[in-house]
Amino acid sequence: MDQLVAMKAFCRVVETGGFTSAADALDMPKATVSKIVGELEGHLRIRLLNRTTRSVQVTKEGAIYYERASVWLQQLPDIDGVFDERVKPRGRLAVHTSSWVASEVLVPALPRFQEEYPELEIELSVSDRSVHLIREGADCAIRGGELNDQALISRSLGTSRWITAASPKYLEQHGVPLHPDDLTDGHMLIHYRLARTGRPTAFRFERGDNRVAVTGKSFLSINESNSHLAAGIAGLGVLQSFEWKLRAAIQDGRLVPVLTEWTRPSHPFHILYPSNRYMSTRLRVFIDWMVKVFAELERGQQTP
Repeated sequence: MDQLVAMKAFCRVVETGGFTSAADALDMPKATVSKIVGELEGHLRIRLLNRTTRSVQVTKEGAIYYERASVWLQQLPDIDGVFDERVKPRGRLAVHTSSWVASEVLVPALPRFQEEYPELEIELSVSDRSVHLIREGADCAIRGGELNDQALISRSLGTSRWITAASPKYLEQHGVPLHPDDLTDGHMLIHYRLARTGRPTAFRFERGDNRVAVTGKSFLSINESNSHLAAGIAGLGVLQSFEWKLRAAIQDGRLVPVLTEWTRPSHPFHILYPSNRYMSTRLRVFIDWMVKVFAELERGQQTP
C-alpha cells in the first residue's frame, strides 16, 4: 500500500462526501479508491468510514485521522520546497470566484502573478454560485456580498458603491427616472437572480431616512454577472450593480447612471478559506497579491 496515495484518497472521500465524487476528483476508478481506503483502514486497524448503499459517514476515529492527515497533506508542497534556494512557492492552488471577478479582475492581472511565481499552478473555477470550499477541493474563494459562513476565515478586499444605470438608447425611449418609484411605471428592470436561491434581488435605495425597495416589471432576470452587465448595455432595462462592474461601461458611454442622489450600503468583497485549512506559502502569497490587485481597483474608482 502506498500510504501517501491512500491518505489523499481518504481525505478526498471525506471532502467530497462519497467515493464517486472522490474518484472523479482523483481521476481514478471508484473501485480503486474504495480498495485503497480499505487498505488504509486495514493498516491502521480502525474503521475510518461507515459505508451504506446510499451514503458514506466519517467515524469518530476517521474524523480525527482526517484532521491530522489533511493538514499534513496541505503542508507537503511547502515541506518539499524547504531547501529550495529560490524560496518560491510551488504546487497547485485551487481558486473559486465569480464570472465577473474572473474575467475583469483576476485573469487580466494573472500574468504579473505568473511572472513572480512561475512554479505555481492556478486551478480556477468560475461560477456565480457559492460553493462548499472543502467539498469542492478549493483552497480559497473570492466572493462579493455579506458573509454568512462562520466556518471560513475572511480577509477584506475592499468595497464598491452601488450604481443604478441604463443604456443611452433605453433612456431615450423610456425617459430618465427621477425617483425610485418611477421604476415601477413605464420601466423594465434587469434583475440579478441569486444562484443560491434562484430569486431575483430587489433594487434598493437610501436617501437620508428614506428606504425604498423596488421590484418592478422585468423582461429578463439573470444569474450570471457578465450577462447581467451585457443585458444593461444592450438596452433591455435598468440595472443596479456595484460600481466596479459598471465602471468601464459608464466611462465609455455604454451606460448612464441614474438616480445618483440615492445610494445603498457598499458591496463588500472578501477572499475566504476554510478555518481548518493550513495557510500554505502558496495560499498566503496569493491572498497578499489579491489584496494588492483589489486595492488598485478601489483606488481607480471614479465618480461618473
